[in-house]
Amino acid sequence: MNERYAAVEIISAKRDKFELSDDQIDWTVDAYTRGVIADEQMSALLMAILLNGMNNREISRWTDAMISSGERMNWKMLDRPTVDKHSTGGVGDKITLPLAPLVAACGAAVPQLSGRGLGHTGGTLDKLESIKGWKANLSNDQMLKVLQECGAVICAAGAGLAPADKKLYALRDVTGTVEAIPLIASSIMSKKIAEGTGALVLDVKTGSGAFMSDPKNAVLLARTMVDLGKRAGVVTRALVTAMDVPLGKTAGNALEIRETLEVLSGGGPSDVVELTVILANEMLDAAGIKPKVDPETALQNGMAMDVWRKMIEAQGGDNNAPLPTAKEKMEIKASSSGKLLTLDAMKVGVAAWRLGAGRQKQGETLQLGSGIEMHAKPGDLVSEGQTLLTLHTDEAARFTRAVEALEGGYSIGSKEAQINRLPLVIERIEG
Repeated sequence: MNERYAAVEIISAKRDKFELSDDQIDWTVDAYTRGVIADEQMSALLMAILLNGMNNREISRWTDAMISSGERMNWKMLDRPTVDKHSTGGVGDKITLPLAPLVAACGAAVPQLSGRGLGHTGGTLDKLESIKGWKANLSNDQMLKVLQECGAVICAAGAGLAPADKKLYALRDVTGTVEAIPLIASSIMSKKIAEGTGALVLDVKTGSGAFMSDPKNAVLLARTMVDLGKRAGVVTRALVTAMDVPLGKTAGNALEIRETLEVLSGGGPSDVVELTVILANEMLDAAGIKPKVDPETALQNGMAMDVWRKMIEAQGGDNNAPLPTAKEKMEIKASSSGKLLTLDAMKVGVAAWRLGAGRQKQGETLQLGSGIEMHAKPGDLVSEGQTLLTLHTDEAARFTRAVEALEGGYSIGSKEAQINRLPLVIERIEG
């Protein structure tokens, strides 16, 4: 088959800081998906993009080309507007879990395609697999059925959705090109636009535990994604939110499901509840829904919990089965009395990962009961000997490396000391 271009001319153009034309981008994404462009050639192009960037037109066209590599989903047959939320990931970030059923309880349809964790950030699907029998992989027909019956579905993206992204993502992971903003934005937005949602709210994390640790880069990524959504006709908003400290009081799969159930029962940690309600209001507003019952009330009165239980059951999950618990636990106690000043999200995330809550490579089996419970957060007063953290794992040998990861990860100072923390919501960006 005669190809319009040679991969090496595309690589050279981006290496030399030239813009790629629409036709060059269409061909590149298609040729890589078909196997015409070899991995080593695409690796060179990805590195050139990381170093030299892309303008808005190039990013938009790259995103469109990735969408065109697969199918587009359609929810026109639903009797209510669709809205989805995407988080760029963090430590203890279980917000999707209470949020999807909450927004459904307030009148929207939430087709939530989620992912698995890699490294120190947890994955929504891994957390849900702590529930006995729950299934992540649904066909498009099954997804529609759950959405019609429950108003919300949380599942894995099918193989037909942006297959170019799947191939590119795996390559970025092993070539040090994950951080390129054009590639992150097009990866996230190609899947979200192909998913067919009418409105989208993005939760872009920043701080030590986020993979965009610098707030300036997080804001740039958020703006880029909002622009892509707008160009594609999807109502898109972004909130840049704090991930300097873990969200909530747990990091780990079954532990976070337990915390989710507390939130859906009208309790749970204040930061998780606050961010869940803020995002729920954004999603409902983006979808043009004025709910009869506001999100705070729907969390308190059991409406959101009813949708959760129905949704879990519709995906094969047993709501009454006990959640997995780890075989071993270890407590870390305060060495002095005073105020907890810091609790570093990245260090807690790496420690939870080392305990077995995360995977080092795709396909690894997780210890679903492992992770970390946090008994105090920055600003809390603590006493000498009080338990600050409880570490959970199935293999006691893992404690040593987890404790090493936590070194310098928290500090206690005088009761008068100031806490230096990012605000929960740093910036809001609307298209």
